[in-house]
Amino acid sequence: MRVIFLFLDGVGLGEPDAQVNPWWAASLPTLRFLLRGRIPSVRTVPHTTPDAVLYATDATGGIAGIPQSATGQATLLTGQNVPALIGEHYGPRPDRRIRPLLERETFLHAALARGRRVAFANAYPPRFFQHIDSGRRLPGAFPYAARSAGIRLRTAEDLAAGRAFSVDYTNQAWREQLGFPHMPVWTPQEAGRKFAAWAQEYDLVLVDQWATDMAGHRQDWAMAVSLLERFDAFLEGILEVVDLASTLILVTSDHGNLEDMRTRRHTRNPVFTLLIGPWRELDCGPVERLTQVRDVVERALT
Repeated sequence: MRVIFLFLDGVGLGEPDAQVNPWWAASLPTLRFLLRGRIPSVRTVPHTTPDAVLYATDATGGIAGIPQSATGQATLLTGQNVPALIGEHYGPRPDRRIRPLLERETFLHAALARGRRVAFANAYPPRFFQHIDSGRRLPGAFPYAARSAGIRLRTAEDLAAGRAFSVDYTNQAWREQLGFPHMPVWTPQEAGRKFAAWAQEYDLVLVDQWATDMAGHRQDWAMAVSLLERFDAFLEGILEVVDLASTLILVTSDHGNLEDMRTRRHTRNPVFTLLIGPWRELDCGPVERLTQVRDVVERALT
């Protein structure tokens, strides 16, 4: 079984209110089809259809305070309750307490140790590598773990060739903001189809969509709705290509934020975990805590 792990940063389950929750204002035909008309909210989970299952997943780890990206993402990657291990929620980037966990104990390392083919799909511009290599900036948990496992981080050249992923789903931002005027521009559906065709070369592909958390922090309603709609179209393109008899698509998050646009801060809301494909074969039960997500990946790859 292959696994496509689609991570959406800072996307929790909020109230079914189109005035405060972009999930309920966005046009999401792919999700509506998969969930038979339901949209993720605290009032619509758990929910099972012939095509997918949707869970509410606790992101607090039983620790007081507001969940943060570094500890939440490290929990997803390691299966350990990282906030409990270090005594607090911490972020946005992993510090000296968290980095050792990401250097040896993630599902990326475990998959590679079993001889599985693993890729991290995000493309990064040259200045990202310059900042990381100079030590002026620490990478987030996902690129840090990927690098630590020996998985290469992808470049503009990979993106242009359809071997990587852009967080705007279209590559338009690479043209307009990053100085790549000749970067090909795709619709989100085209990007999903290209991504899915490329992903067939691997057993596990990880995608880190961090812009959703940025939209929440900015309280940028238009950006939030656009990102959700683009994600829905990207997912549509993926589903047009992959064989769901042998491919598990796992969508989840690290903490709440975007689902409540009344605040710029993270929330303690549960996040959503969506499984599409042969999830019934895994016999993994409800994914009620972030620590259980790694187990789903491990079961699928065993």
